[in-house]
Amino acid sequence: MQDKLNLMIPGPTPVPENVLSSMSKHPIGHRSGEFQAIVKKTSEQLKWLHQTHSDVLTITGSGTAAMEAGIINTLSKGDKVLCGDNGKFGERWVKVAQAYGLNVKVIKGDWGQPLDPNEFKKILEEDRNKEIKAVILTHSETSTGVINDLQTITQYVQNHGKAITIADCVTSLGACNIPMDKWGIDVIASGSQKGYMIPPGLSFVAMGPRAWEANAHSDLPKFYLDLKQYLKTVNKDSNPFTPAVNLYFALEASLTMMQKEGLNNIFKRHIRHKNATQAGIKGMGLELFAAENHGSPAITAVMPKKY
Repeated sequence: MQDKLNLMIPGPTPVPENVLSSMSKHPIGHRSGEFQAIVKKTSEQLKWLHQTHSDVLTITGSGTAAMEAGIINTLSKGDKVLCGDNGKFGERWVKVAQAYGLNVKVIKGDWGQPLDPNEFKKILEEDRNKEIKAVILTHSETSTGVINDLQTITQYVQNHGKAITIADCVTSLGACNIPMDKWGIDVIASGSQKGYMIPPGLSFVAMGPRAWEANAHSDLPKFYLDLKQYLKTVNKDSNPFTPAVNLYFALEASLTMMQKEGLNNIFKRHIRHKNATQAGIKGMGLELFAAENHGSPAITAVMPKKY
């Protein structure tokens, strides 16, 4: 196509032609049987993508909406939380948690370096009174191209016994292997404009059983982002508010493409492209921003030379 745009930025990412064409259809009623069929299909597809038996809830909003929803639906004012911060979106987690009056302890990492799982382990093991209610972190840090060891950190959270894991997987979901149930992740937040291959406008929150247990005690204010409303309606193949209907068309098309390719093939493709991209950058004499062997399969950042 003459007008095709090949974006070389962290996101939005390029959208496949058949996904774009699916959005050109006339909108349909979001309470109609036809739309309910799309909600039912995409709800099952989202479980497949997250590798979970739990419901994955779809919100009309950006990835930050999903991040905020993950916090306000599981925590209460004054709760003590650990926030990992080694990039711009780690910083955002800290800001959101502080905005809701949480007692935030920040675990910092240098930009370009991964978070140290042992720092989380040490603090969690020292919390003998089980005051820490959540560990909040970014999986793939968009601003630096670093991937954090979500699997190991989640295991330390599980060993704690009380805290839950809330993970920003906006960049990594759909590009990286994130088996929610196998790893025991309690909350995963993601957005449509990265690995989902559709334009911005939808966000997704997957809530595991321990997250719903925490939800029963959460007292933070919520209305549009009250996930109990989304859970109630998704079980009726619907949505509590007016959704972005045409983005649902795109979601169905993109997830169907992904299922045809298969999860393992998707993950292998991203790793292959990561390796090729990083090798090409090094071949040009440029430096990677992310530390060696800690680059994300979803994004590669370059360190420009100073003159």
